[in-house]
Amino acid sequence: MRIHLTNVFVDDQETALRFYTDVLGFAKKHDVPLGADRWLTVVSPEDPEGTELLLEPSGHPAVGPYRAALVADGIPAASFAVDDVRAEFERLRALGVRFTQEPVEMGSVTTAVLDDTCGNLVQIVHSK
Repeated sequence: MRIHLTNVFVDDQETALRFYTDVLGFAKKHDVPLGADRWLTVVSPEDPEGTELLLEPSGHPAVGPYRAALVADGIPAASFAVDDVRAEFERLRALGVRFTQEPVEMGSVTTAVLDDTCGNLVQIVHSK
């Protein structure tokens, strides 16, 4: 068994698509119209057949309180592996990305947490 698809709830799918592709570097995989919304997924360009991230509309009434509680407590909705957290932090910060946690080393793991501009905190992580 392996993870095929996971999701993050987003306020605006088009804004999310631009952030996750143009800023974070993911590639669009699927973009299927579904009424007012879309089945919109992105993947790592390093693994185009790998796990997809669904940029899911946040319209369900439970999503707002759930995301607000996560953000208030500083809990990321997703975690993405990078080769070098400090280098990625500097690259993203230069692009105007807001971080809620600068790089922190915790033993063999380094993490940082950013705001995805779509209602979520996202962790970047590297394990040595």
